[in-house]
Amino acid sequence: MTAVIVNEPRSAAGPETARGTYRAAVASEWTKLRSVRSTVWSLVVTIAITVGLGALLCAAVVARWDRLDPIERLRFDATGRSLAGIFLAQLAIGVLGVLVIGSEYTTGSIRTTFAATPRRKTVVAAKATVLAAVAFVVGAIGCFAAFGIGQVILQGKHVGVSLGDTNVLRAVFGGAIYLTAVALIGFSLATIIRRTPGAIAALFAIVLVLPILSNALPSPWDNNVAKLLPATAGESLFSTRAAPDILTATHAVIVLAVWVVATFAVALISVSRRDS
Repeated sequence: MTAVIVNEPRSAAGPETARGTYRAAVASEWTKLRSVRSTVWSLVVTIAITVGLGALLCAAVVARWDRLDPIERLRFDATGRSLAGIFLAQLAIGVLGVLVIGSEYTTGSIRTTFAATPRRKTVVAAKATVLAAVAFVVGAIGCFAAFGIGQVILQGKHVGVSLGDTNVLRAVFGGAIYLTAVALIGFSLATIIRRTPGAIAALFAIVLVLPILSNALPSPWDNNVAKLLPATAGESLFSTRAAPDILTATHAVIVLAVWVVATFAVALISVSRRDS
């Protein structure tokens, strides 16, 4: 079947009209997002997993702290352990990113959305803006809660830290940034693939499967490739201890930004060149 190429209408109006259209689209997408039940459940699950799993892992450390060897104690990252629930929570927030636009492709309501706002790139940008804002706020709530509860548990062995310690506040916000990036990558994949199951599978492959496959590569390719993956960059962001085999926080942000920008750019191109 030959794809129908639909060019976005050129605006004869000035920048104010374009900004007004974008603001209206953002308001519409915010109303749409908060009115969908799956959104609320995805956000609740994200927070619950981030806090619950982090608390469980901190409790496990406390239970066996006396049996850890000195090297393990020296390398222990109290902040990173309390935020370890992010590794599972990323799936919930990533699925939300997919559903923000994937569900509209599934039901066919995307045609109505594009009919209401013919500038397709504006629609995609508005959806991404609302998603990023919600994901960051929810991610920050989950990360700060997980950190606080985790440190209370770790104080049972006097190994907890505070937000004022070196790199701790950066790591907590880094967790929120990583969750936001995963949500946006999921959103972009759904825009490109236009099938919810396919987009979820692609997202899971990127954040879960590729890190495992990279470990099978011969050295030093395993470490070099792993550093370019979102999951490794995320781990660097919400960890406070530097190590030769992980990225610095600055490099981690760059890697995540490249993933987000690259997938989003492909999404914008694809949505403007294909039929709805």
